[in-house]
Amino acid sequence: MTTMSQPQRLTFLVLGATGGTGKHFVARALQDGHSVRALARTPNKLSPAANLEIIRGSITDPLDTDALVSGVDVVVSMLGDQQAQRTSMINTAFMKRIVPSMRKAGVKRLLYQSGAMTAPYGAKQSTVLWLMRKTVGSSYDGQHRDNEGVAEYLVREAMDIEWIVHRAGIGGDGPSKGVLARSQGWPSVGTFRDCAEYNYRTVMDPAGAVHTQDLSQYQ
Repeated sequence: MTTMSQPQRLTFLVLGATGGTGKHFVARALQDGHSVRALARTPNKLSPAANLEIIRGSITDPLDTDALVSGVDVVVSMLGDQQAQRTSMINTAFMKRIVPSMRKAGVKRLLYQSGAMTAPYGAKQSTVLWLMRKTVGSSYDGQHRDNEGVAEYLVREAMDIEWIVHRAGIGGDGPSKGVLARSQGWPSVGTFRDCAEYNYRTVMDPAGAVHTQDLSQYQ
């Protein structure tokens, strides 16, 4: 496995590679010469490229997670299924499957993209964000509960993994609006492109954001 402090080419396992943020993350990693293994329910949503391996499937399938992480240096999850997460904590269930496989393979680094209105585990959520979640964001409550389940699992049972939770405020596609930085204050509504760039820079940092559940804000 490549050590994160070394400026070497990495292999990323990207979950949610065909989503709004995911497609930009894949492009950014490939642009820098890294390799990407992408899990995709609809592989034709990704354009073939050098150093891109596409695996057809979904996290709700009976996947061989040991094989999925074999040869990987970093796992990046930008998953979201509003309909499925209304009734099932699919991301939490999958994290409980893939983290043990990461341990077996010696894969240490994990970035999980959550939501700005998701409460951080073990810390207080802003009253304003809580009110927004219960009103304008109520249709996404299932996703927030699932994200919170993931964060609880990581904090309680996976502190040996270099996990990072990005509680992203995502407002849709479009051109860059600037550079997002980690924040414990108020979140910015970032574009898919800017959130992907933030995820990429953060996961490439050898130490900075490990074991944090921070928001992001335009500088």
